[in-house]
Amino acid sequence: MKTIFRLSIFLMLILVVTSCFPEKKLTGPAHNIAPLSDTTRLRNGSLVYALPMTIFTVMVEMERVIEIPGPYAKYAEELLGLKNVIMNEEEHWSIENVSVSSHEEADPSEFYIIEGDGFFQTNALALKKEGLILDLNPELNSKSVNIAGSKEINLNQFRSSDLGSDEYYRVQTDTAYRRINVDSAFIRLPYIVETKKKLSTSQLAEKTARRLMDLRDGKLLILTGEANVFPQSDAAINEMNRLEKEYTELFTGKYVRERRTFTYHLVPQKEFAGKPVTLFRFSEVTGPENASSKNGTVVTVNLVPEKKTKALTVISGQEPDPLSTGNEKLFYRVPDVVNISLTIGNETLYNSRKLVYQFGEILQLPSNYIIGK
Repeated sequence: MKTIFRLSIFLMLILVVTSCFPEKKLTGPAHNIAPLSDTTRLRNGSLVYALPMTIFTVMVEMERVIEIPGPYAKYAEELLGLKNVIMNEEEHWSIENVSVSSHEEADPSEFYIIEGDGFFQTNALALKKEGLILDLNPELNSKSVNIAGSKEINLNQFRSSDLGSDEYYRVQTDTAYRRINVDSAFIRLPYIVETKKKLSTSQLAEKTARRLMDLRDGKLLILTGEANVFPQSDAAINEMNRLEKEYTELFTGKYVRERRTFTYHLVPQKEFAGKPVTLFRFSEVTGPENASSKNGTVVTVNLVPEKKTKALTVISGQEPDPLSTGNEKLFYRVPDVVNISLTIGNETLYNSRKLVYQFGEILQLPSNYIIGK
């Protein structure tokens, strides 16, 4: 009986003594998470990750129209009755469409290092949209604007090789004489001399106009059923239409249209908020120009954050746990909603809402936090 009583007293003493010690957290191995700097030394087993930043890709589709006058432009009204034809070579540009897309890249100014003595168990680093990007070799980022477009148009390929005339020179025949000595006497022997004379522009225009009218008359006879021979397919009519178009353009001129897409990359910065940022300049005569050029009208990007993350508290400012061996909370970034618009003068080319990480807040969560649990 005494033995049982003594054993009960011993157990009660053990419970009282153990209850006096502070409660310890079973958190597993300790981890130290800190911003990466030039003075930080990387050890074997260290993990480096970067917070994301948003990159805008602006695609601007432009149309380039070149007016090329025909060689017989000044005879168009006289021979064909055509007015308001192209007289001088000119170039016109216009903006047809604007699209803005965004993607995430590693922010080189927001690298963090994770050092620990044990197994690091979390899936937060794999979730790009939740604020973390794991990238040990991020690409170099800059604030510059890149321009990409198609090659220059070769206008020579739009010059007509057929001037529409059935002949381009005339042969003139003339009689010349040659003196020869026969029995101490000189006689004159005639001979024929042929020379080629190039037709003038007015003569070529007259011949082309006459040929064009004959072509139209022949096509009209076929379509009205008055021709003696009818084609077996529409190939003849198609060829006549092609020739008519080419001959007409010799008087009216032609329009060369080209669609070109220019790509601009912009890295938003916090100092851009509420201020117009020059993306490029645009001229209706020369097309897109660099932002530093003096030609054209400025095309600006306006970024207005809605500050939906302003009320969030930065947890990194709290005092550390005295029982913790270091900073054990992961840094992550919450993006903010930004109204983005592109304007040229008083005209709005594009307006939308995008998520931008650079305008959000940097917070922290437990290093062993498992997303989805």
